[in-house]
Amino acid sequence: MACRVSDPDEWCRRCGCEGMPRDSLVRRLAHEPFGWRPTTLEVTVRRYRCIGCGHVWRQDTTAAAEPRAKLSRGGLRWALQGIVVQHLSMARVAEGLGVSWNTANAAVLAEGQRVLIDDPARFDGVKVIGVDEHVWRHTRRGDKYVTVIIDLTPIRDGTGASRLLDMVEGRSKQVFKQWLAEREDSWRDGVEVVAMDGFTGFKTATTEELPDAVAVMDPFYAEVLVMPMWSALVLVGVGARAGEVGIIGSL
Repeated sequence: MACRVSDPDEWCRRCGCEGMPRDSLVRRLAHEPFGWRPTTLEVTVRRYRCIGCGHVWRQDTTAAAEPRAKLSRGGLRWALQGIVVQHLSMARVAEGLGVSWNTANAAVLAEGQRVLIDDPARFDGVKVIGVDEHVWRHTRRGDKYVTVIIDLTPIRDGTGASRLLDMVEGRSKQVFKQWLAEREDSWRDGVEVVAMDGFTGFKTATTEELPDAVAVMDPFYAEVLVMPMWSALVLVGVGARAGEVGIIGSL
């Protein structure tokens, strides 16, 4: 798809003098696929030379993509939504954009860091958090676990879906404890409930760093672990009561 920069950029960024057109070049950017067919933007960029100091520069294309980026902003937004919302694999995203796996992965990680991790407001209003481990590496080298922390406040309040707060490499009491210790005191004081699985490390870290918060078991683990035990106890109780009735009847 042929494109051009609509706004002129003819003033020198060094001395402020007017520049003269020198030549032009084409910047190719992987864009949002059209019907799952890779789309490439071929942006014609004009270069100028300053008549005062001789400085050479290109037209500003930051509206289309970051400097030196290979993906357009539209393509990057499509890739991030595909990973987060549609749960596409990185290979599928790279195929849709028509780029290599490494190119797509590096771009998505950088954009995710900027949009999600570096957002200063992502911790605002958090009252209920959930913590769990996830296996992300299926090789023998390196730690295969990451600790996932999510905001469950919208679920409790019925205002929306949960939000990802952070993912930290490793699974231990120290990992979660250090993450909590890095948060501000005002934020930790505002956390009311921490949902987790049966891992005692998460419980201990919560007790030490969030003494006023209530630690609860995640409903999934409560159903998987507690309900079978409760059902067994109920059956034992029913059997015991039936035995007692039989004994009394025989007497």
